[in-house]
Amino acid sequence: MRRFRTDGRLNVYSTDVDLLFQHYGVLASRLGAAGVAPPATVLGVARLALPGLMVEIEGTAVA
Repeated sequence: MRRFRTDGRLNVYSTDVDLLFQHYGVLASRLGAAGVAPPATVLGVARLALPGLMVEIEGTAVA
């Protein structure tokens, strides 16, 4: 059985949460390939720092 590391967390900010979830499997598969499964929070926001950005991913790692 493969063990996933969970010592960290992700905050995902999106201006379109419904569209984000249509493609969330891409992020999940990349994390899985790296052997990590951090807890994550997805937050809908009105806008991000730069015009045109739709997603911001903030990761916190524990060493």
